[in-house]
Amino acid sequence: MLSQFERTFCALVLGALSLVCTAQAVRGQEQRQPRSDEARTGDAAKPEPPTPPIPPEKSSVTHHDLTLDGKDLHYTATAGTLLIRDGEDDHPYGSIFYVAYTLDGAEATSRPVTFLYNGGPGSATIWLHMGSFGPMRVVTDSPDATGPAPYQLVPNQSSLLDKSDLVFVDAPLTGFSKTVGKGTDKDFRGVDQDIKAFDKFVIRYITVNNRWNSPKYLFGESYGTPRSAGLADALQEDGVSVNGVVLLSSILNFAVGSPGLDENSVGTLPSYAAIAWYHNKLQNKPPDVKAYLNEVRAYARGEYATALRLGDRISPEQFNAVAAKVAQFTGLSVQYVKDANLRINPSRFRKELMREDGGILGRYDARFEGSDVDNAGEAPGYDPSDTGIAGAFVAAFHNYLANDLKWETTDTYHVSSASEVPWDMTHRMPGARFPGGGGGRGGSPYLAGDLADAMRKDPKMKVFSANGYFDLATPFFITEYDLEHMMLTPALAKNVEFGYYPSGHMVYLNTDALKEFKHDLAGFYTETGH
Repeated sequence: MLSQFERTFCALVLGALSLVCTAQAVRGQEQRQPRSDEARTGDAAKPEPPTPPIPPEKSSVTHHDLTLDGKDLHYTATAGTLLIRDGEDDHPYGSIFYVAYTLDGAEATSRPVTFLYNGGPGSATIWLHMGSFGPMRVVTDSPDATGPAPYQLVPNQSSLLDKSDLVFVDAPLTGFSKTVGKGTDKDFRGVDQDIKAFDKFVIRYITVNNRWNSPKYLFGESYGTPRSAGLADALQEDGVSVNGVVLLSSILNFAVGSPGLDENSVGTLPSYAAIAWYHNKLQNKPPDVKAYLNEVRAYARGEYATALRLGDRISPEQFNAVAAKVAQFTGLSVQYVKDANLRINPSRFRKELMREDGGILGRYDARFEGSDVDNAGEAPGYDPSDTGIAGAFVAAFHNYLANDLKWETTDTYHVSSASEVPWDMTHRMPGARFPGGGGGRGGSPYLAGDLADAMRKDPKMKVFSANGYFDLATPFFITEYDLEHMMLTPALAKNVEFGYYPSGHMVYLNTDALKEFKHDLAGFYTETGH
């Protein structure tokens, strides 16, 4: 993702409640002074505050046209909210905001519907909505920083509306999605809580709009990819089969990256090589980046991984040889690689590669460059791939919402969740993950297991994994590893397809890559529509 919304997850604040106790002598004994929220002797118990009224579901419906590949498409845009319910009394606990685009005159029972969402966790979906496959998109200067307003919204010639109806969903506590009734932030701030909420929303949407028999697709970006993996499995348990899952810039395994483990170093090496290739930092730059990256992949999973596994037992000769090879692939100096003990941190790489030029690189998209306060630091002071596009997306979306979609509200649109409740990383994994059945919970969830479980139970469901070469937030080689280690049969493994694009985390910021992406997805929808 890519953007400011990722910072919410990395900057969660744990509040601490201080208990102040005073002593008071009563009949010669020390007694505890009761807290203000505890009933004192002789005091009436304080009544619970009244539950705020449940807001009604509402919508704003407008009609539009889009010319796509020479064909005139007439479509309806619906900006609205739906209530999701929980508990024994089936009470509403969340109101979820969405914008749906449906093709006029299409038969609902055969027309595909795709649910799209960003990640974070804690990000609204303006990024996919305004940049990827909706009928309108905002123009940016990517990979250069986009300046101040006014911004331009244009008909999207790479829209997916010709292949599917599109429903852009803001996650709970983002956008206009919020708690209602007795719902609390804690009901939504977690892996399983989030999946549960989306499961309820999808079922509510297809019920209200008579889409139970439509082909269904899930499209998640960044943290939206583990959500999609878990959601596909959860929906299946509720009788909702999914035709296809699109994973854009994936993170499906949160267990990597622990101290002493080298998965991240191995997994990021091909991304470093791609970025060095893009910025012309390689000696004798190879003409074909795809063939070059195949060479880097082979080295990373072979000689490089073997050397790192040796740890402190590596010989000086092997250490020097690996340092020289890593320097060759990454554009860094041999001495720098040695000083880093052969393991290059992504933040350091973003600072070091362009240090001689006085520049830094973006994390979500390393095509973006910026300047720092000084040139001596260990890591960049900001992410130019975030700051370079955020203003354009936010301003364009608010303008579009009011003037084109006619959505009227006094609520604040939260681009990132403002909740201070920590994200609960525990996850109830499918029983199929464990020999002999059973379940389990863990603080480092592995959502590829959920996706594999859904694929085993529905062998016709297919997955498309889209990856940007220059993404350092979710490197493509780590995604390949996770999706190629789901313990699927050879037949099921063929249901996973990969797409690679000359862009970053938000592949669609490169309009040429967006066109390629649309072409690949058009084939994927045709293949999976049955």
